Amino acid sequence: MPAAETSLHREVATLYTDHHGWLQGWLRKKLGDVHQAADLAHDTFVRLLARDEPVQAREPRAFLTTVAQRVLANHYRRQQLERAYLEALAQAPQSFAISPEERALLLEALDEIDRMLDGLPAPVRRAFLMAQLDGMKQADIARELGLSLTTIKRYLVQAGMHCYFAVGA
Repeated sequence: MPAAETSLHREVATLYTDHHGWLQGWLRKKLGDVHQAADLAHDTFVRLLARDEPVQAREPRAFLTTVAQRVLANHYRRQQLERAYLEALAQAPQSFAISPEERALLLEALDEIDRMLDGLPAPVRRAFLMAQLDGMKQADIARELGLSLTTIKRYLVQAGMHCYFAVGA
């Protein structure tokens, strides 16, 4: 194990030991659910372990709060995505019913797509989704969004590159 990685693990272990209980309590107050708070506290520390650079937090609780807020935002976004999917599924004819396993796989795929598009500016994401999901032509997207065709082309290239690198290609 490289020295930098060992150092990061020690640093995160110290943060965990010193602040896990506090972070879980903070999340419990936000969520009102002890189990979800435990899961998201865990996810916060897992996110820290995935970093490439050391934490070096001068204010550990402020730092953990910032990371946990991002984890919490992802949690809320996933819940919103699941609700929208389940509402759409409820509207579908019974002949389109899927198994619980298929439902879980679809939700996982939707979450991965959402995560992949995370970080794109809203207009870029919207243009990309209009092209990919609605099958709109670039000129139609430009007209719909009130932007130039050149801007839409640039947005679609930006979104494509973002997605390409998000999947680790």
